[in-house]
This record gives sequence, C-alpha cells and structure tokens, in this order.
Amino acid sequence: MPTRFKDPIAVPLAVLDGLETVRESSDTNMQDPSRVKYIAARLGYPETAAWIEEHLEEYTEGVFRGFVGD
Repeated sequence: MPTRFKDPIAVPLAVLDGLETVRESSDTNMQDPSRVKYIAARLGYPETAAWIEEHLEEYTEGVFRGFVGD
C-alpha cells in the first residue's frame, strides 16, 4: 500500500474542501504552496490559505501522503 494512504495529514474539513478545489482546478502544481495559497484565496477559501501559511511543513508532507478531513 502506498505511504500516502497509510498516514494522511488530518486537516479541518473547510481546509480539505479548499485543497480539493485548488487541485481540481488544475491551475497549479500542488507542490507550490505559495501558488496554492494564492489560488485558494482567489477561489474563496481563505481558511485554506491561512492553514497552509501556518502549517507549511504539514502541508508539504500532505502533498505526498494525502489529506483527510478531521
């Protein structure tokens, strides 16, 4: 089983919604947190942008391990 499914990063549901919306938009590579923050805010997910700003290390891990809502 890939590591990303064994230990995903738990995030608030509102943050997960924003991350999924940015990913589905295909406007950026999810490995670019600055761009993800910008797009999240532009799309109406300021809580996602703030979470990335405050949890950059967790965000980076989540890109590779996946995210799950808590």
